[in-house]
Amino acid sequence: MTKAFGFCLVLLLTVTARAMDDTPENRILQAERYLQAVPPGELLQSMTKQSVDMMPLDQQAIYKDMLTKHLDVEAIAQIMKNALSKNFSADELKALADFYGSPVGKSAMKKFSAYMRDSAPAIQTEVSKAFAKAQQAAAAAAMAIPKAEKK
Repeated sequence: MTKAFGFCLVLLLTVTARAMDDTPENRILQAERYLQAVPPGELLQSMTKQSVDMMPLDQQAIYKDMLTKHLDVEAIAQIMKNALSKNFSADELKALADFYGSPVGKSAMKKFSAYMRDSAPAIQTEVSKAFAKAQQAAAAAAMAIPKAEKK
C-alpha cells in the first residue's frame, strides 16, 4: 500500500512538474507553434479548394480569385493566434502543436478536406431536417395555444 501511495505521489509530482505555466506569454508562444504546424495560408487554401469545388463551374474562378488574391492571410493568422491564446491553455496549445507538427498529425490534416467533403453534405442534410422538424413543432405548439392566451 505504501509503495502504491509513493508511486502515485511521484506520478502526480511528475505530471505537475511537466505542466507548463498557463501565462499569456506561454499561450502566445504555443499558439505560434500551432500556427507553424498548421499554417493559416495552407488551411485557407484547402478550405478555398473545398468551397470552390462545390460551386458551379462558371463561379469557381471568381471565388477562388477573391479568396487567393484579396484575403489578408496575415490578418487571419493574427486573429487565429489571438483566439487560440484566449480559448486554450498553454498545455492544450502545446499538445495541439505537438500533434499537428508530428508526421501523424500532418498526415491527418492532409486527409481532413476529404473527410469534410465526404461528411459535410450529409451533416448539412441532417441539420436541415432537424430544423424543419423544429419549425413544424413550433408551429404546432403555437396553434395549440388558446386564442385568449395569444393576446
